[in-house]
Amino acid sequence: MKRSWTGTGAVLLAGVLWGTTGTAASFAPAVPPIAIGAFAMGVGGILQGLIAVPALWASRRRLRPVRGLVALGAVSVAVYPLAFYASMRLAGVAVGTVITIASAPIFSAVLERLLDKAPLSGRWYGSAALAIIGSAALCFSRLQANDSGAAATLSGVGLGLVAGATYALYTWAVQRLMRRGVERPAAMGAVFGLGGLALIPVLVATGEPILDSPATVSVAIYMALVPMFLGYVLFGIGLARVRASSATILTLCEPAVAAILAVAVVGERLSPLGWSGLALIGAGLVVLTVRLPGVRTVRA
Repeated sequence: MKRSWTGTGAVLLAGVLWGTTGTAASFAPAVPPIAIGAFAMGVGGILQGLIAVPALWASRRRLRPVRGLVALGAVSVAVYPLAFYASMRLAGVAVGTVITIASAPIFSAVLERLLDKAPLSGRWYGSAALAIIGSAALCFSRLQANDSGAAATLSGVGLGLVAGATYALYTWAVQRLMRRGVERPAAMGAVFGLGGLALIPVLVATGEPILDSPATVSVAIYMALVPMFLGYVLFGIGLARVRASSATILTLCEPAVAAILAVAVVGERLSPLGWSGLALIGAGLVVLTVRLPGVRTVRA
């Protein structure tokens, strides 16, 4: 597949949009992270399902035998935003984002090794070591600067790992659906649409603070329509024109954008150790993505 500048630009823009989620959520501090996550992924997921209705109808016979995979992906989609936004609230935007992004490719590779029997190379272990060391350095730098204390930061790191694991699970589920012959729009629409519907009870139970002010309403609408809906649409356009291995490398701009915005807009600080950790994580993810073409950490 030839490199398309349209596809490259679409994937890069999607990564930039995803990198704004933590900073956007920080402008609604009175809204519980569970509520903002449920609204963003719930509404965004339902919109993904709605635009995929024709594809879902066309693929209905192929979807029936793989209901279990669809359910697994949908549950993972529902859990992911709750863990992700809670992680950023507890550990900070930069740490929450980077822990999730750093751990997800590792979880993806482990899933493929255990469930698909895909071998892990020595280079994979090297890239995993880079990501783990970088995560430890970033978290240690944040522990030193976090006024909320070590317990909150460590809890945020744990939730970031949960977010990374569920991201890897819905990625694997969508990939497996595609391998079973389900078209990409139908696979994404089924998993994200059901996941979005599953988040509606959480939104109803926790989302009242979203209506407290025009600012909180604006943040919620932005999160649902721009990063969660438009971001995934752009990534789908990119995947139609750019190799998956190239697309996953391009989306590594997300943690960089998140960290830069956290420092420039939110007012968080990263020490030299923290920036070094971020660089190590980026290096590890690049090595992992480039050298394991069979492991596709797709963001949709």
